Amino acid sequence: MSFLYFVAGLYFLGMVFIFLYSLAQGHLLFYFFKFKKKRNQVSHQVPNPWPKVTVQLPIYNERYVVERVIDAVAKLNYPQELLQIQILDDSTDETSALIQAKLLTYPNLNFEYLHRGDRKGFKAGALLEGLAIAQGEFVTIFDADFVPDPDFLIKTLPYFSSPKIGMVQSRWTHLNQNYSLFTQLQAFALDAHFLIEQQGRNQQGAFINFNGTAGIWRKSCILDAGNWQDDTLTEDLDLSYRAQRKGWKFIYRPEIESPAELPPILSAIKSQQFRWNKGGAECAVKHAGLVFREPHTWQIKFHAFAHLFNSTIFIAILLTSLCSIGLWWGINANLIPEKLFLAMGFSMVGFVLVAAVYLVSYLTAQAYSWRIFLDAIWKLPLFFSVSMGFSLHNSQAVLEGLSGKKSPFIRTPKFNLESGSASLQTNVYRLRSLPLITWLEGGMGLLFLGMVVMGIVYGQYLFLTYHGLLALGFSLVFISSLRTR
Repeated sequence: MSFLYFVAGLYFLGMVFIFLYSLAQGHLLFYFFKFKKKRNQVSHQVPNPWPKVTVQLPIYNERYVVERVIDAVAKLNYPQELLQIQILDDSTDETSALIQAKLLTYPNLNFEYLHRGDRKGFKAGALLEGLAIAQGEFVTIFDADFVPDPDFLIKTLPYFSSPKIGMVQSRWTHLNQNYSLFTQLQAFALDAHFLIEQQGRNQQGAFINFNGTAGIWRKSCILDAGNWQDDTLTEDLDLSYRAQRKGWKFIYRPEIESPAELPPILSAIKSQQFRWNKGGAECAVKHAGLVFREPHTWQIKFHAFAHLFNSTIFIAILLTSLCSIGLWWGINANLIPEKLFLAMGFSMVGFVLVAAVYLVSYLTAQAYSWRIFLDAIWKLPLFFSVSMGFSLHNSQAVLEGLSGKKSPFIRTPKFNLESGSASLQTNVYRLRSLPLITWLEGGMGLLFLGMVVMGIVYGQYLFLTYHGLLALGFSLVFISSLRTR
């Protein structure tokens, strides 16, 4: 009996964490609406004269997309004499030859090709070495899977009207959103981050993050904040917090769009998710205590905590899902009162708030119509289900990050499938191995499918919807992992 109450306590703690996270999300949604009509009232002015800018393209084995990003950067609408374009190439395959051949087609542009003999520091190391010889007063970064707007610099530089502005971030949009179910769900999640979270935090002066690409920095801000460091897997989030903690201001502009490719298959999505979640946890360990001790308002501290520890939500989901099995058994056997579960009904408020965030972001990104609204209605529960299915994989990443376990920077393979010039089956960067955790995800799918059956057989429906979403999510993640390895 005491063990069951212990399980109930763990379930309660997990639900409390999810509820607090949802309050932060709801508060961001409030600021999104509050400042929706005022978001264009940010001070900006056309520079006179225009400053020199360094464009950095960090590249590592990107044979399918590297020519595309070079072509896009070559079309930037900016005075050539004020533009320095660094190709920071760490490649070990034919990508290097493709780059050098492509650069020959642009003899009049200031391209500088820098190839490192090793990947020391990974992306952070490449950016660090490039910055040491960067000539620009401002530095903009584009990952290989991006296709920057030709007017990106013209649109972003005016927002550096104050010397305190250290970075301007644009919004990611999606080149291949409709390629597959998983690209649609990724867009669903990323739109919530870029339309609600980034705006909500920025409008109230809370910490936001440079998203690793499609943003532009004042070079002196990077140097003042301690330059690029490679002690976390999310060097972008780390530098963002170091810069803002030193007093630099960031600006987020949702109307400046930067199209990019979404990982089209689950193995690629998992590698990206692992890096983002582990790196976020590493940054939480590095910065959360410092932010808490610094003289920020409680509101900024609250959102910094929610921001830095947002990946921990997967541990809470995994914990509550496993504990729900014990609760179901205890309630069904009349060993613990059903009222105990019903008392936790407050957590449903949290799910409603989070659902509202994703619903509003989707309708905003897609331009509201009844067809889009109906589309969102079926995508929302499916998104929640698949997110639950990622909880085992992402919890491992978070626990490694919180515990300080180090691992290499695993790149997300790019595909460029929408061009028609590449094939999914012949892509040499596909991750072919199948780790043990994938089989555990399959086991979790079967476990919760069994719980759904038992709920129906015994007429105990309290957890039926929750277990159904878990069964679907884990099963989809497992089957898709098998199909795309």
